Amino acid sequence: MTRTLLVANDGGHVAQLHELANRFDASEQRLWATVQTEQTESLLAGEEVVWMGSAPTRDWRAALRNARALTSILADGSICRVVSTGSSLAVSALPQAALRGISAHYIESVTRTDGVSVSGRIVSTIPRVKLYVQWPHLARRRWRYQGSVIDGFHSEANASAGVRRIVVSLGTSAKYGFRRLLERLVLLLPPGADILWQTGSTDASGLRIAARPTVPAHELSEAIRDADVVVAHAGAGIALTILSAGKVPVLVPRLARHGEHVDDHQEQIARQLERSGLAVVSSVDDLSIGHLELAAGQRVRRSPTERFRLDDS
Repeated sequence: MTRTLLVANDGGHVAQLHELANRFDASEQRLWATVQTEQTESLLAGEEVVWMGSAPTRDWRAALRNARALTSILADGSICRVVSTGSSLAVSALPQAALRGISAHYIESVTRTDGVSVSGRIVSTIPRVKLYVQWPHLARRRWRYQGSVIDGFHSEANASAGVRRIVVSLGTSAKYGFRRLLERLVLLLPPGADILWQTGSTDASGLRIAARPTVPAHELSEAIRDADVVVAHAGAGIALTILSAGKVPVLVPRLARHGEHVDDHQEQIARQLERSGLAVVSSVDDLSIGHLELAAGQRVRRSPTERFRLDDS
C-alpha cells in the first residue's frame, strides 16, 4: 500500500490543502498530518489523520519536535509523496522527505501574492522539493503555477434583502487577537441584527457580545450560507469558506504594526481578491455599513476547475 502524506498547519493552510487535494492526479490512499483543533477534526472527519503537536508560526523548537514525530511515518516505506501548504509543518516534513527520496511538494499559500513566505524560502533551499505558487505572476525559476484554491470563482449581482443576518469570523489563531475590529463592529452593526461572533483568541471582554472563540466547521459553514453578509479577517481559510458558500466576503486585514499578525500578508490576499471581484475590502477605521451592503448585493458562483498537476518526475 502506498500513500500520499498531506501535511499542513491548522487554519488556512490545511483548508487550502484540503481544497487542492481533491484536484491532484493521485490514486494512492492519503494520510493527513496536522494540528488537532475543532476545525481540523470537522474538516478531516472520515480521513486517516496523525495529529501533530502545537506548531506556532516561527517556533523552531516546535518545528523540530514535529519533524521527529514525522520521521517514523516517513521511514516506514509506505509514503510515496508528501505535499504541504505550510507553514511550519512544511519545514518539519519536506526536507527529510526529499532527503529520503520521497516525492516532495510545497504549495505556497494563496495569501502570498507579493512573494514567498519564510517557510517557502526555507524549503526552496532543498533542491529535490518541487515548488508551486498560486498566482501566475509569481511563477519563475523553480516556482511553477499549476492552479489556485480560488480557481473557478466569479461574482455576480444579487438581490439583497438587507443586512440582518451577519457572521463575524476572526479565525482560530491562538496567538494574535483582533480587538480593533470587534470594537468597530460593535459600534457599526445595526441593533437587533442576528450576529454570530466567532472571535478566536481575541479578548471580547466588556463588549457585551455572545463571543465564541471557536465554532465547528460545519456549523460555521451553515451559518455563512444563511447569512446576508460575512465580515472576516483576511485569512485564506475563512475567505475560501465564504466563497464556497456563495458569498462575497467583507475582508478586514490584520496589521503587523498593531500586533495582529506576524506580517502584513493579509493585506496582500485581500487586495488581490478585491481586484478579482471576490471581496469587499476595508481597513478597520474606514469600515462602514456601505461595505456590508455592497457585499450583500453580490453572490459567488463557481465553474468546474482543472486538475492541479504535481510533478513527480
